[in-house]
Amino acid sequence: MILPIIQSMRFSFFTGTGIIPDQFVGFGNYKKLFTQFPFKERFFNVLKNNITFFILVMIFQNVYGFILAVLLTRKNVFGEKAFRTLFFVPTALSVIIVGFVFKLIFNPVWGVFDQVLRGIGLGNIIRPWLGDPAIALPILALVTAWHNIGIPVIFFTTGIDSIDKDIIDAGMIDGVGVLGEIRHLIIPILKPIIGIVTILTFVGNFSEFEIVYSMETAYGNPEYATDVFGSFFYRTAFGTVMNNVNDIGLGAALASIMFLIIFIGVVFFLRISRKEN
Repeated sequence: MILPIIQSMRFSFFTGTGIIPDQFVGFGNYKKLFTQFPFKERFFNVLKNNITFFILVMIFQNVYGFILAVLLTRKNVFGEKAFRTLFFVPTALSVIIVGFVFKLIFNPVWGVFDQVLRGIGLGNIIRPWLGDPAIALPILALVTAWHNIGIPVIFFTTGIDSIDKDIIDAGMIDGVGVLGEIRHLIIPILKPIIGIVTILTFVGNFSEFEIVYSMETAYGNPEYATDVFGSFFYRTAFGTVMNNVNDIGLGAALASIMFLIIFIGVVFFLRISRKEN
């Protein structure tokens, strides 16, 4: 793991069109990313998109996953084991396949989602779900949350199952309701697990590529509204049919910045998690 990171950082000080950049430019690649058009515009756009994407997935995936975990760990829940397995099934699917299937589902011509909306009398709210810059990123966040929902469900249900039942019973005797139990018992005990899930979500979202590529191409359509670090890196390092940029050194500089952002984010969330514990 360490050697490729070091090699990537070394490449970030070089430029060239080959697979191994051989022209030393010092911090020229970093200067280009932060100051030159169109790289500067694309860089700050993907930074904003990635932060927004992370927040949306945290809400859609982890909050919903926590609610599901609480429901699945209630007493006398019918089919509880089957539901735990069922919620993890999407996570086992290939991201590319998931993206392709949901692209068909949201297709404006034959997509089943629009047909369902028309069938229940909500045809007036139909939008070009993957073609509207205002809603395309939230749609991708929903798809990502659906695909990864099994991870927080497994973590949270395992954590809740490990809580001493005497603590829960004592709270019930004292008249603590369901919401009070969640707020005063479950959440405080699960804070370390919540921290781990947050870190995994952060790392996954700031290195995301496949879902954007499969649903919105490497350009983060529409109008770069879903462009993230992964797709920006792909276009920069390897180029595309419509993009003549093919600079491994510039891509390595972007990858080094991604690594730094992820490293700082992980350290930040670890410190918060440890302080709360």
